[in-house]
Amino acid sequence: MQTTLKSAVSFAGIGLHGGQPVSISVLPAEAGQGIVFRRTDVLSDDPIVPARWDRVSVSPLKTQIANGDGVSVSTIEHLMAALAGTGVHNATVLIDGPEVPVMDGSALEFARGLIAAGRQQVSDTLIALRILETVEVSDGAASARLSPSSGFQIEFSIEFPDRAIGRQYRLVDLANGNFLHELASCRTFCRLSDVEEMHASGLALGGTLDNAVVFDDDRVLTRGGLRFADEAVRHKMLDVLGDLATAGIPIIGRYTGIRAGHAVTNRLLRKLFATPRAFRLVQADRALMERLPGAGVASADLDAVA
Repeated sequence: MQTTLKSAVSFAGIGLHGGQPVSISVLPAEAGQGIVFRRTDVLSDDPIVPARWDRVSVSPLKTQIANGDGVSVSTIEHLMAALAGTGVHNATVLIDGPEVPVMDGSALEFARGLIAAGRQQVSDTLIALRILETVEVSDGAASARLSPSSGFQIEFSIEFPDRAIGRQYRLVDLANGNFLHELASCRTFCRLSDVEEMHASGLALGGTLDNAVVFDDDRVLTRGGLRFADEAVRHKMLDVLGDLATAGIPIIGRYTGIRAGHAVTNRLLRKLFATPRAFRLVQADRALMERLPGAGVASADLDAVA
């Protein structure tokens, strides 16, 4: 079944990259709409921006979508992950600026709010995309692929010279609320050595030790330390879930990423949709829906989350 929210829910904060205050309201929507952003501060141009893979523009360190008038919304990945991870298929996001608020750097506050708002069924039919053959892209040492699977899993590996990060690997099956248990609270991260470079490029201007994990070789500078020993790779997986949600429908398959970022994952979706033999659209029965993110999640799933 397709779902939407029972009631609206609002959030406010600052943009991670722009550093400006912004507020959003996530509203119920009709079946088949998908996730759509509406810029309430835009009056002369089209304010509607669908959260779709073919509306994603290349932007470093964030996922940005734009419409034909050039109206954009950036850093959508954490909210998109929360929507996918709590099983919300249709919603309208009102936003009064160009960037989704970073909150604490994870998707946890978004997930809490969405679960509190509740979900309701808007259609008996949910279409999913089943991967039939492997599709892969690469960019230097980074790569990503989608391969056939009976459910939806994300597998990811990273390697950084900072000893507090090092090599990390994880595989998560996104069924049974595992997004909430294993990924939702994991925060965006950066290396101290990259901060000045990002600021010079106009990025991470709103980043603080309260909304990002900052590593400096073997030290974690963020107050309170890590929420998981491998929080860095888990956050990369959170980003993947949000970026794959721009497919517009749930994916049945395994994503495998090696050092992949937002641009590589979007290239993977573009290659997938350009390769019709690699997938089939299927109607999700009850057994399949139980394997998808968000099935059966409730506020109790958040009790033990950081």
